[in-house]
Amino acid sequence: MPSYVIAGVARGIGYEFLRQISSDPNNTVIGTVRNKAETSKKVSEDADLKDRSNIHLLEAELTNYEALKRAAEDTAKITGGSLDYLVASAAYVSQFDAYDSIGVLGTNKPQELEDDLKKAFDINVVAVIHLYNLFMPLILKGQAKKVVAISTGMADAELVNKYEVGMGPLYAISKTALNMVVAKFNAQYKKDGVLFLGISPGVVDTGNFANATEDQLKSMGGMMQKFVEYAPHFAGPITPEESVRAVRSVWEKATVQENGGDFISHYGTKQWL
Repeated sequence: MPSYVIAGVARGIGYEFLRQISSDPNNTVIGTVRNKAETSKKVSEDADLKDRSNIHLLEAELTNYEALKRAAEDTAKITGGSLDYLVASAAYVSQFDAYDSIGVLGTNKPQELEDDLKKAFDINVVAVIHLYNLFMPLILKGQAKKVVAISTGMADAELVNKYEVGMGPLYAISKTALNMVVAKFNAQYKKDGVLFLGISPGVVDTGNFANATEDQLKSMGGMMQKFVEYAPHFAGPITPEESVRAVRSVWEKATVQENGGDFISHYGTKQWL
């Protein structure tokens, strides 16, 4: 019976991971959330999920080390002391830097830039390090031994440079650091047969930009044009369902020998869109 911990299942891609993986009753799926009562209510009202006894929700704020430690202890009780898959899906996706370049933000709002970048590092980098370290004893006793971080193609320097992608700088910086976290864990645990992998989910419609202003939408449109230049087939954001299905296919095919420490896309390549 494969076991999964998905960090951050309250909404978006994380919720879709919960939905898809729990559809197989043989899977034990444990999701961490900031507000267990709220997410439990959401699951209980979801026609697809409400009767799935293989779903377990644990309350754990990612930046709270003791809460993550308790989540690891509770997971051990649920699974019998092992874990097959650990997925760091939760992330801080800033609205502050979503539409402007790093120079504009640094000139106009230097303190906000500093505060936002620190928050991004706390959640997208430091919390993932703690998550991985706390759950590693369980992963080492698992069968699959796969640890996945959800990254972003915006963290690829070649893409940023060639297509002058200036938006979302702080988010991209934090995810670039996350990719190195993946590589460093791989360097430590490859000998133990643990796969650490960073995967970009593509451009996914999760509602993050639903309240954008007209000027912000215009800026977003400019970035989408750059995306079309990069990938002429690009027709806009994909759904969480499409993204999660593709990401899961990538991690199932990946091996320690071929992909350990890699940062790749939902296609399993360096093609981000």
